[in-house]
Amino acid sequence: MMAARLGLLCLPRSVAAAVADARLAEDVGFSLVGVADSQSVFREMYVTMALCAQATRRVRIGPSVTNPITRHPAVAASGIATLDEIAPGRAFFGLGSGDSAILNLAERPSTLSDLRAYVEAVRALHTRGETTWRGRLARLTWAKRAIPIYLSAEGPRTLELAGEIADGVIVNVGLEPALVKDAVARVHAGARRAGRDPASVDLWTMVRANVTDDVAAGVDEIRMELASNAHHVFRFTLEGKQVPPALADAILKVQKGYQPAAHEALGASPNAALLDGEPALRAYLAQRFAAVGPASVVADKLRAVVDAGISGLLVTGFVHERQALIRALGERVLSRLA
Repeated sequence: MMAARLGLLCLPRSVAAAVADARLAEDVGFSLVGVADSQSVFREMYVTMALCAQATRRVRIGPSVTNPITRHPAVAASGIATLDEIAPGRAFFGLGSGDSAILNLAERPSTLSDLRAYVEAVRALHTRGETTWRGRLARLTWAKRAIPIYLSAEGPRTLELAGEIADGVIVNVGLEPALVKDAVARVHAGARRAGRDPASVDLWTMVRANVTDDVAAGVDEIRMELASNAHHVFRFTLEGKQVPPALADAILKVQKGYQPAAHEALGASPNAALLDGEPALRAYLAQRFAAVGPASVVADKLRAVVDAGISGLLVTGFVHERQALIRALGERVLSRLA
């Protein structure tokens, strides 16, 4: 039986809050803190990560996730190497195709070939000190080691690419065991294709969580998170993502109405409102992506994820009483996953 690990995803709505959350997460047993990169709606990621690193001693810290569009690979490689100097051996580099960070700049998400090239460039800068990026020489003269690179993945092809080239994967397909097993199989297929040991790829999965005795209210509080899943996970195609056909139109409606400027905004946000008239979609998204309820119920759902093959649980939990949720997860849920 694999041991479960908890990670915390911070959206730095303020630097002080992110640092306090990281410190508390470490205190109650979390092993990883990820910081989102979305310059238009949150505080600057690298500054926030540096302060979180100084405030902690044990947790791993890194972008969850940055993107190839807004940061040149040499800038990103230098940034994460600097974090690793502040917190030796604790830095990781999380990368995705881009969401609110790029949509608020009217840019388009990266392609699979873009992601591959970016991973290769960052790794070369850390290991060789130079690379070619878009036909031009780029250098990083002082990096001490190759920082582990994690790729965020939802679709079948991205999951396989991640297994092929990344040190770890942040999976976002949902929490249902069948979906988890399928995602793990795709990551492992990519690893084997590249001649890698599948067991060497560190697996995490996104978890929308809320520990509460009032399940309906708990789901309602994180409905903007569920809207974010509908917007992001299914945005390129529904093919291979095991979505009930009857919900396809409702998902498309959420995607068309999603407002990047209000990404993951708390309370009665325009994105939360997208699910108000879609009870079937809300229920489906909650079942697929969220663990909501008393600590024992949340733990049972997360244990099934771990048993299906992913031991790293990267929790979002963007609720008003966030520190109470972090404490509940560490003290009342993680103990049940031991």
